[in-house]
Amino acid sequence: MAVNLACAWHPRGEAARFQRFHGLLAAEYERMAVSVPPHADAESVAALRTLAGVSVTVTDEWSHGRYVALREAADADYVHYVDGDRLLRWVETRPDEWRAAVRAVQRADCLVIGRTAAAWETHPQALRRTEHISNTVVSHLLGQPLDLSAGSKGFSRAVVAHLLANTRPGRALGADSEWIVIAHRAGFRVEQMLVDGLDWESADRFQSAAASGEAQRAAAARYDARAESWAMRVEVAAEIVSVGLEAWQRPLTHVDEMG
Repeated sequence: MAVNLACAWHPRGEAARFQRFHGLLAAEYERMAVSVPPHADAESVAALRTLAGVSVTVTDEWSHGRYVALREAADADYVHYVDGDRLLRWVETRPDEWRAAVRAVQRADCLVIGRTAAAWETHPQALRRTEHISNTVVSHLLGQPLDLSAGSKGFSRAVVAHLLANTRPGRALGADSEWIVIAHRAGFRVEQMLVDGLDWESADRFQSAAASGEAQRAAAARYDARAESWAMRVEVAAEIVSVGLEAWQRPLTHVDEMG
């Protein structure tokens, strides 16, 4: 069974890391569909476009990134969606666990890949406390505990068809809840896998390798010390909840399963 990667990514000095891990990625994914923002570094985009099996779409609006990546990856039996910065850290630090997750994607219609307690502990308090709220609200709606904002999910071809038919680009962070609510309402079983490799990735920006635990902790402390970080994360959690609630009530278009 073929698995495509769908990846929305704003490269921040990390294109060389993607190039370094390209062989590992290509061994697991039939094709890699990467969407980047309109302001992405031109050299990084050009470098990505030289890689075999990688297609790069520069979005008109960065809020369209997740939708565009999913759409461009839709022609496989399964699609593994991962935020680009999360993917790089995961592949570098825990490649065996990442490969196991790719296998798990192929055994489920809709797989939410969430964080273990150890992975959660690496995140700033501003993320942990606000994402706890959005996860709790949407989990209650769906009737099962889910970690929706870890940046990785897996879908069968049939689920992807339903998502593309019933969602529109924009409000990208709301896709954390929207995609899963739509899959649930369309009658697909939602499952979850918890991993260590989706620990906090933002400390890796502009680095040649994944940040150490010490560097993660220092970056998390700096993040929490800024009031604007908390304000932004409250807005993100509110978007995830509001989009999830709207998706719960939205009339759905039925899509025949694609072979």
